[in-house]
Amino acid sequence: MIQLTHIWKSFGEQTVLKNISTVFETGKANLIIGASGSGKTVLLKTVFGLHKADKGEIVYDTTSFNSLSLLEQRLLRQQMGILFQGSALFDFATVEENVRFPMDFLTDWSAEQKRERVEFCLQRVNLPNVQRLYPSELSGGMQKRVGIARAIALNPKYLFCDEPNSGLDPQTAIIIDELIYEITQEYQMTTIINTHDMNSVMAIGDKLIFIYKGEKAWEGTKEEIIHADCPTLNDFVFASKLFKKVREMHKVS
Repeated sequence: MIQLTHIWKSFGEQTVLKNISTVFETGKANLIIGASGSGKTVLLKTVFGLHKADKGEIVYDTTSFNSLSLLEQRLLRQQMGILFQGSALFDFATVEENVRFPMDFLTDWSAEQKRERVEFCLQRVNLPNVQRLYPSELSGGMQKRVGIARAIALNPKYLFCDEPNSGLDPQTAIIIDELIYEITQEYQMTTIINTHDMNSVMAIGDKLIFIYKGEKAWEGTKEEIIHADCPTLNDFVFASKLFKKVREMHKVS
């Protein structure tokens, strides 16, 4: 569980996050949704510590991030896995070296321990026998799965995904959604996903938080979103003809 209480974040004179409070639940896919420029990416990066909140508190289970020393923050980050938009793999490194990177940086594991963990993580994302390949030799979907393997390399308690389906075709996006969801439940992680993909919302959105102009405008489940009484959310969700049709079908039933 990650609890946010009254989070504010500004850059210069621009206030990007305004008094956001919520709870991201363990073992569930917690989705941050909203239009481009709404503040959802800043919120995600603030939660995992890339940005420091100006005001408010972030609590990881029972640990307040505000109260931690630099060493304690580093230890906490060892429990975090991050899947960046576009996978963010190192082009000059092999798949094995990419997945091994957090182990090299944050652990004192032996070479054999690292090799075994790399093999396990790649097997878990259905990518056997690719250790010696380079990212340029992989498809976009395969690169994303390597990114997931790297994100779970340290067996994290908290998983952060920034637009995991960006640049993927619809079929591959479904595979990535299902993989993230399976891993979340299997390892009982607190997973937070930043997305504007409504297909992802309806497929794996256990808990949804809608950000509008830096504020939390609505939160609920994928079942509740269809009937939400929030005009800005409705404009976002039902912008496509497909989801307008879904809502009409629910009204009829």
